[in-house]
Amino acid sequence: MEASAGAFSVLLLAFGALVIAVLGAAQRLGLLSRLVHTVRRARSAGEESGTNPRRPRGTVDTASIQHGGESVAAVLRAHGVRFLFTLVGGHISPLLVACEKLGIRVVDTRHEVTAVFAADAVARLTGTLGVAAVTAGPGLTNTVTAVKNAQIAQSPVLLLGGAAGTLLQNRGALQAIDQMSLFRPLCKFCASVQRVRDIVPTLRAAAAAAQSGTPGPVFVELPIDVLYPYFIVRKEVVPAMPPKGLMGRVVSWYLENHLANLFAGAWEPQPEGPLPLDIPQASAQQVQRCVEILSRAKRPLILLGSQALLPPIPADKLRAAVETLGVPCFLGGMARGLLGRNHPLHIRQNRSAALKKADVVLLAGIICDFRLSYGRVLSRSSKIIIVNRNRKDMLINSDIFWKPQEAVRGDVGSFMVKLVEGLEGQTWASDWAEELREADRQKEQTFREKALMPAAQHLNPVRVLQLVEETLPDNSILVVDGGDFVGTAAHLVQPRGPLRWLDPGAFGTLGVGAGFALGAKLCRPDAEVWCLFGDGAFGYSLIEFDTFVRHKIPVMALIGNDAGWTQISREQVPCLGSNVACGLAYTDYHKAAMGLGAQGLLLSRQNEDQVVKVLRDAQQQCRDGHPVVVNILIGRTDFRDGSIAV
Repeated sequence: MEASAGAFSVLLLAFGALVIAVLGAAQRLGLLSRLVHTVRRARSAGEESGTNPRRPRGTVDTASIQHGGESVAAVLRAHGVRFLFTLVGGHISPLLVACEKLGIRVVDTRHEVTAVFAADAVARLTGTLGVAAVTAGPGLTNTVTAVKNAQIAQSPVLLLGGAAGTLLQNRGALQAIDQMSLFRPLCKFCASVQRVRDIVPTLRAAAAAAQSGTPGPVFVELPIDVLYPYFIVRKEVVPAMPPKGLMGRVVSWYLENHLANLFAGAWEPQPEGPLPLDIPQASAQQVQRCVEILSRAKRPLILLGSQALLPPIPADKLRAAVETLGVPCFLGGMARGLLGRNHPLHIRQNRSAALKKADVVLLAGIICDFRLSYGRVLSRSSKIIIVNRNRKDMLINSDIFWKPQEAVRGDVGSFMVKLVEGLEGQTWASDWAEELREADRQKEQTFREKALMPAAQHLNPVRVLQLVEETLPDNSILVVDGGDFVGTAAHLVQPRGPLRWLDPGAFGTLGVGAGFALGAKLCRPDAEVWCLFGDGAFGYSLIEFDTFVRHKIPVMALIGNDAGWTQISREQVPCLGSNVACGLAYTDYHKAAMGLGAQGLLLSRQNEDQVVKVLRDAQQQCRDGHPVVVNILIGRTDFRDGSIAV
């Protein structure tokens, strides 16, 4: 009796294992999901006449030209996306065509990296999702630098990448590589869509991930067979002639089943709009502790960084909060220009000296990386409050060179508004702000003196940039891309308002200029986009003047042309005794731009008394619809001696 019971148990276990194995195989083959989602064949005459019942709703007509690219476009439109930046490739053609049909402007560039930089600029200036789409393999590898730059700059960028068909992965298909492994270290969210019906939920999840918490880039891989129509994919996947032999029939069944699972439920109605975002907020207790610290300060100081300009707090509300608070501040990254030009609370020079004297320092969206000498510029006697969405970044180098009194994880703009509410009526003695302003005035006097000193050859870059500052209109957006010339400009040229300054960020990437200018002008068509380039950096962007001409996007590029990688040679020559690899030529960049259909102007010692006139001429040509390059031949000065290049 016991033996019979034992045998029955073994048989039961074996049967259960078999059932589990069969169900597992069915799941892997997509047979279970097809019980819910079906692929409808082309309608028969009986279906058209009504004598036969129609197939279930939410299925796909195998003769339809509907395709997955339309699902991509629908989600982008539902998320308010206005621009899609791309360099065309056959893997992604359906989504480009679908976006155009839905009114999303498709802007093609001459290099994929420019497309991502443009999407980054859109994300920064609008506070919403910036989107780029590129083809498989080398199309995607060409974007890596821009995606990493967006990660470090914390920009919510969605990168859509083409890929080989789902059946051809790891089988030697054209441009097929392991793209997911490449982008996982760079992106907050990575997903490869394996079925057409998964396009919509995957893109919605990616968009929410990009904008939640600490913003950053996300990547969605779209294999070619989830984007093209059923009848095209079937022609490529299923043999035209019926196979012979058992193995041929098995393979044919497998291919038919794969195709059916790929398109099952493809056009079932799904929500396409944005998912709720997760924005961290400081607790009331943390805000109150910070209020108490600041209320006792005698020499408070604020450093505001890019995170302060993220949604949900608009720039004008943040500016009002800073003005109400009345604490002197330094502005960096996207926070440059927050207070406009020459605001009494905005301190621009001698930051290290000011930090040493302050008794309370609020780091709002600023971290202690190389830009603050890893925290060494902070005084040990100062009380430090740091606010950031990212806890890991917030505490970098803490307890080595510095230590926070309060470390608050939360949205910076929201924190600033709450802080002002808690400090209502609080004022500080005016002598501290006046001391900082006087130091500013003294430093700026040295700049004026340096501007009067003639360069050994060509124009003095300090004087040129002072004239740029005097000429720059209130509706301008500044894009900066370079080393020595741009480093000088950061001291001399002021953005006229919030969200009117674009630099690469902490990654220090050269080559952002054309992409940033492209995104900026599309977002703000009424603004004048002024790009300040070093001559080395301009080499990356030159070909994109073809893009500006083709798409009728008038931007203005000012090139500080000193025929070299001067920021590097400034240290390399005295330290190592050689200028190897640092020399360039005084290239006629303005003529090269004219060859691409843009306008070109030259500034040199021969017309140094006409700098303002040439700048005005360039402005007018931009207003007439032409992109313009002003090639400014400059000499070398000691303005940036001692600046870091590594």
